[in-house]
Amino acid sequence: MSLSVGRRGALWCAAAGLFVVVAPCAQAQDSARTDTPPADAPSEVQSVVPDAGALDPNSPLAPLPDIGVDWPDLSAMPAEPVDPSATPEITGETRYAYAIEGIDAVATPLLRQRFDAVSTLKMHDGDPANAAQLDRRAREDVNLLTELLRAEGYYDARVTSRIEPKGGRPLVTLEADPGVQYKFGGVTLNGLAAAGDKTDELRTAFGIKPDDPVNSDAVVAGEANLRTRIGQKGFPFATVGEPEIVIDRAARTATLDLAVAPGGERRFGQITTAPNNRVFGADHIQDIARFVPGEPYDQSALVDLRRALIQTGLISTVDIKPVEGKDPGTVDIAVALEPAPPRTIAAELGYGTGEGARAEVSWTHRNLFPPEGALTLRGVLGTREQLAGATFRRNNFNARDRVLTFQAIASNLNRDAYQAKTFSLSGTIERQTNIFFQKTWTWSLGAELVASDERDVIVSTGAPRRRTFFIGALPTSLSYDGSDDLLNPTRGFRLSGRLSPELSLQGSVFSYARVQVDASAYQPIKDGVVVAGRVRLGTIVGAPRDAIAPSRRFYAGGGASVRGYGYQDIGPRDPNNDPIGGRSLTEFSLEARVKAFGNFGVVPFIDGGNIYTSPLPKFSDFRFGAGLGVRYYSNFGPIRVDVGTPLNPQPGDARIAVYVSLGQAF
Repeated sequence: MSLSVGRRGALWCAAAGLFVVVAPCAQAQDSARTDTPPADAPSEVQSVVPDAGALDPNSPLAPLPDIGVDWPDLSAMPAEPVDPSATPEITGETRYAYAIEGIDAVATPLLRQRFDAVSTLKMHDGDPANAAQLDRRAREDVNLLTELLRAEGYYDARVTSRIEPKGGRPLVTLEADPGVQYKFGGVTLNGLAAAGDKTDELRTAFGIKPDDPVNSDAVVAGEANLRTRIGQKGFPFATVGEPEIVIDRAARTATLDLAVAPGGERRFGQITTAPNNRVFGADHIQDIARFVPGEPYDQSALVDLRRALIQTGLISTVDIKPVEGKDPGTVDIAVALEPAPPRTIAAELGYGTGEGARAEVSWTHRNLFPPEGALTLRGVLGTREQLAGATFRRNNFNARDRVLTFQAIASNLNRDAYQAKTFSLSGTIERQTNIFFQKTWTWSLGAELVASDERDVIVSTGAPRRRTFFIGALPTSLSYDGSDDLLNPTRGFRLSGRLSPELSLQGSVFSYARVQVDASAYQPIKDGVVVAGRVRLGTIVGAPRDAIAPSRRFYAGGGASVRGYGYQDIGPRDPNNDPIGGRSLTEFSLEARVKAFGNFGVVPFIDGGNIYTSPLPKFSDFRFGAGLGVRYYSNFGPIRVDVGTPLNPQPGDARIAVYVSLGQAF
């Protein structure tokens, strides 16, 4: 057999009358000869196979003309001893093990993580393999480990592999010699000096300096950090080039050059929108933005604005980019908006112990009165509740996350404690929190006018009665949220207070005030286990219980109160064994939120509380409930199913109560 390179650089191989044209390779070029292929060689890929019937497998190879080198006489070659421990004989397929040697002193956790994620040996660990597959997998992992070591500055790294028997199966060992880790001999940020007094800060943000290891991850992270920080420090038109690294193998060092053009410091100018914008204008976008004209430019403020605009639900896509401002030294912000479908139809079906079956349907146009003026029409049909209502809501009212709401509702509620046919008009301005921008402090100020025809019983006799109440109220609230998540908190605490001064007309005019305080805390005790606790206190001062409309009193019991009891079932009762509510309230809850497996968890809980006729809440005569809940942790929050039972029930209390909702109980 002989090899030669033909006139067109192709590698010719002649054996037993077979000619094949293959692509040139480095080895072929290194051993190139000026010989030309035989005159009768085919010009394309061909095979010439003699008649199979004329071949004798035991006959010697026929001499080939014009090849120039005779076939070697294999019988004359000396036999070499075989070392059985060098490479085990692998017949058929067998399972294998693998190991890595020589990197313990230099391998970072990230290097090991990357190797495990891509390693062919690890990917097929436990699968049977033959000799050819083991060899291929070992060679692939040799190349992988070499590249990973070089990415961390070990440019002289050498990795070899060997296969040897161990424990009755092959052991593939990758043996690494990392060599010396290269260091940066020089780091140059050309052009960064144009940033003026921000130069040193931006150089620090890049982070790479002489004598640091030549680590590709550190270079990429430094470049990304510089791009971010230069935009945050007032340079909207800055450009950062690609890093150029030159390796000096003799000195085992490298130089890093990065071109930076800051482009001039700017201050915010005006927000502009396209003339055909159909969502809302530049003035409303300015209300949403966390920057005002004249402030130093900050790229992170544009990222925040983009999230806030998408969160309105009125935008399908948004494009925000800085452009040269009309005034010198300013940058205007050009905003292009594509509207999302503005209408929503929603339906809801549910059932609650003590609340009965309930179906709700609503229609919403989220931008019927631009900007962000939504109209919602809703109706409820249930066994114990019927309702029709209209709500006008303007989001981001003259400020970010400030909401203005007007509402008109006509309802009929049939509870164990009372029946109320009510018409109400209310208005609220509030600062809200949401899952995108969880707020530490929130508040609300409102006004409410209520006309309510209510039926209950006279407590002393049990005789039914009917009264009409006209009520005016000024409800307010203030809340602090120090937890780490709105729907599924795992640490921190929350505290909120509500005050509602009310004026009531029922025969005569009198006033009173409703006050309620809620506090909750969350503490992880180990991975997957969170202990959560809640306390609620409430009081009504200024009027006796019987004068207050039954629908305005305090009640306890239910999924958001004391689980195990029916809705509003806890507290004093009339001669018909129906709850009558009270003037003060005390509740507590304690539960352990245990992440069981996957996205599922279990929650054992115990709740307690009671309703009192006195104006101040007490800490006695509690009704206790206990049970077990199941949580499914979806990507938008936990779905809750709790099953509870009363530990010291009153006559008529059911033995089991079930509650289903989105989010934790508190």
